[in-house]
Amino acid sequence: MTASNDPVVGARERILATAYALFTRRGIRDVGIDEVIAKAGIAKATLYRHFRTKDELVIAVLARREQLWTFGFVEHRSHLRGNTAEERLLAIFDVFDEWFATADFEACTFINVLVEMGPNHPTGRASIVHLDRIRDVVRARAIEADLRDPEEFARSWHILMKGSIVAATEGDRGAARRAQRMAAALIDQYRSDAA
Repeated sequence: MTASNDPVVGARERILATAYALFTRRGIRDVGIDEVIAKAGIAKATLYRHFRTKDELVIAVLARREQLWTFGFVEHRSHLRGNTAEERLLAIFDVFDEWFATADFEACTFINVLVEMGPNHPTGRASIVHLDRIRDVVRARAIEADLRDPEEFARSWHILMKGSIVAATEGDRGAARRAQRMAAALIDQYRSDAA
């Protein structure tokens, strides 16, 4: 029996895909378990067989978001657009620029969940871990580019990333381009200090 024909895997995938679509668009508190159950077309017992709590489901959605968005979208696409680590860093904002222009732009789920649920909630803590993994991508590229203090650089860079996402959520679709100009200056600062 393949995973696609396995009713257990199929039900779990339907739940996760449904919850992903709902939570990334509307947030956590606005979406109830009953809505996930109805839209996924499963029984309540089926949902709780796969996810004991709503928090457990949200954490699974965050893990999927990391695979699809952090690694599959931002890291992968920005890597393809640059020949050097510095170019790949700056390309993050090229990827953001395209993302911000899409009709289905939904902002950053990790930021949204962290703000909505708070840093002490299990889903807020999970979001913090996922945000740090985004900084891992930036840290690795900073190390590859031989920039000074990759940890401090990654934290500063991440402020530009998050800030541009919030600005785009406000309606500023040119936020990525402005952030990219500031990012280029940040690279120069960390490069020149290293020299």
